[in-house]
Amino acid sequence: MKLGKRLTKIEAMVASGYDHIWDCCCDHGLLGAALLARQAAPSIHFVDIVADIMQQLKTRLHRFYPLVATSATYCQWYVHCLDAALLPLDSFRGKHLIILAGIGGERMAELVNLIFTKHPSADIDFLLCPVHHQFALRQQLIALNFSLKTETLLKENQRFYEILLVSSGQPAEPPCQKIHPVGSQLWNTTSEEQRRIAAAYLDKTLNHYRRIQRNHALQIQPVIDAYGAVKL
Repeated sequence: MKLGKRLTKIEAMVASGYDHIWDCCCDHGLLGAALLARQAAPSIHFVDIVADIMQQLKTRLHRFYPLVATSATYCQWYVHCLDAALLPLDSFRGKHLIILAGIGGERMAELVNLIFTKHPSADIDFLLCPVHHQFALRQQLIALNFSLKTETLLKENQRFYEILLVSSGQPAEPPCQKIHPVGSQLWNTTSEEQRRIAAAYLDKTLNHYRRIQRNHALQIQPVIDAYGAVKL
């Protein structure tokens, strides 16, 4: 099945150099299967808590990607039916990329915190695409002292998505930088279409927080100020 615009962009942001890629909350495994097809890493892990879906996925993977090493570039896959907070990273050595998408930013922030707290010395990058509560997620990433590798904004089916590639480490060399509370690279557009998308997203976000402000004025005003300072 062909990937949509959002999953296509997430897949394209997965660079080489990882030993293990974890497609968490993977649902039917479309993203992980695309990564497996291009052998994006030696090991691709499919993770979801829904047992029936994972069993169906395992059956399809056995059919289309049998576990038989046929070349030096062979890519191994694993299916894990568990909560993403319980990833068995200690059982798999190397550099990890953990992909979290399709869930809210608050839950995503909780998962990132739990994973990092449980594996503080592991070499982990996170590729994150929350469906909402992006500000709360960024606050958690900043609190954990994560660094930003890249971020982007896209629109699919009338919804806006922020995608962030962040690192749990603090490499001294570029291109890593500090994570901004409302994004930095998101607003650097190179075309009129990108500018329109960024402007529409900024307007929608500001209106959202202004509605919330009616009942939570003191807590929300700093968020509005932060988005209000964005220059396109």
